[in-house]
Amino acid sequence: MEATKTPVTLYYESNPNPNSLKFVANFMLLQPNEIHDFTSMDTAKDSPLAQELFTYPFVREVFFMSNFVTITKDEDTNWEEVKPSLKAHIQDFLESGKRVVAESTQVANPINTSNSEIDEKIISILDEYIKPAVESDGGAISFDSFEAGTVKVILQGSCSGCPSSTITLKAGIENLLKSMLPEVKNVEAVER
Repeated sequence: MEATKTPVTLYYESNPNPNSLKFVANFMLLQPNEIHDFTSMDTAKDSPLAQELFTYPFVREVFFMSNFVTITKDEDTNWEEVKPSLKAHIQDFLESGKRVVAESTQVANPINTSNSEIDEKIISILDEYIKPAVESDGGAISFDSFEAGTVKVILQGSCSGCPSSTITLKAGIENLLKSMLPEVKNVEAVER
């Protein structure tokens, strides 16, 4: 008897990063607040789908969150030439019922209970005002630290290496945080 495939609807969305494309599924791929960001075949050992996607020579990053996969490609590859085959590959993988990340690695991000009051305010503002917009573009933002007036954040997915991320960081995130919290003087992105 042949195994039944799970019907999957998958579509793609562009985002401000011309080298990233967001592939959105009609169901959740991961638990809430769970993200996985892979930058090479070596880092993707716990993700069968990411390993398969890294066999395409133009794939530079694979990012999973909620119900989407964001793929970042090299600058020389044209999306119009590769997105149909990537979509078919992801769709076939999801229809097979396999997990995008091995179950043993699917743990929610730990909650840091040692945050200061200002850290909590910054995290709350990021969660309420910034994260939804960043996620809709196929990326993620998380709080790293706050020291001497500088908020450090981690950008992942389509935001990592995006040409417009610096503008978004300064004109959007920094201005919002400065207007809501006078302690904030500056916002910087850091590598994780």
